[in-house]
Amino acid sequence: MEHRRIWLDGAVVDVTRDGEDLVSPDGRRVDASRAVHLAPVSPSKILCCHLNHVSRVREFGLSLPPAPTWFMKPVSALNSHGGAVVRPSNCHYLNYEGEVAIVIGRTARAVTPEDAGEYIAGYTIANDFGLHDFRDTDAGSMLRVKGADTLCPVGPGVVTDWDFRHKSIRTTVNGELRQDGSTDEMAWDMHYLVADLTRLITLVPGDIVLTGTPANSRPVEPGDVVTVQVEGLGALSNHVVSADAVSDEVGAQPTATEEVLSTALGGDWPSRSVRRPRATERGELPYPRVRPRYES
Repeated sequence: MEHRRIWLDGAVVDVTRDGEDLVSPDGRRVDASRAVHLAPVSPSKILCCHLNHVSRVREFGLSLPPAPTWFMKPVSALNSHGGAVVRPSNCHYLNYEGEVAIVIGRTARAVTPEDAGEYIAGYTIANDFGLHDFRDTDAGSMLRVKGADTLCPVGPGVVTDWDFRHKSIRTTVNGELRQDGSTDEMAWDMHYLVADLTRLITLVPGDIVLTGTPANSRPVEPGDVVTVQVEGLGALSNHVVSADAVSDEVGAQPTATEEVLSTALGGDWPSRSVRRPRATERGELPYPRVRPRYES
């Protein structure tokens, strides 16, 4: 079963998908391709795993920490299928990050990995956009990098009966394949992530947990259309638009330092062999190398 939220005749309506149609509780049917989508849930918080996919760990030459590390996106960053992702005109390094999002269905505190599935309402697609022009600020929290308005598209719907194992994750830009990964390369699966968070943080219905992205996150430009496809969850599509420049009267300004460029361009950064970004600069914890779960 897939549940969505749309704007229908002046109201927010929860609908279910029936083939190519979306069906409201009163029986009205809307062509899904023509519907005005909203984010499928209203979370109290959005929690995001830093590094989880082996391809991304290898791309940056980083060491996987012995446990997941986390950051948050404010709920004001939430966006929807079909929504515009805004890049200020004086910024240049807006990167896509296609991934799977967990949606919490029951209040969860101190759950075990074995029981975590009982607290998950379903899964959806997310694009964890990052504005890396601000990578030099916020001391690892990435608040402005990942938390700016519109930088968390989620949707189009929540699928309740999805098995997360052996599923492909692909991101295209204007129809060209850019990311090609799988849930099989995740160091920590969905149940483990929920269990880890709930040791100290209570999750409530509607909360969103982003689970990490594969390699090859790269910058996009105004006019680009970015689509994340996850096997069994559908496709989340967004377009990039330009907006007024960030004010230069207050606060940190966009930069193009080596830290910004090496993160935004990933394996395409020509000086990567000379200097890799330090773990603390990338928002990761400088743990020693450990044997991750994906290694045999």
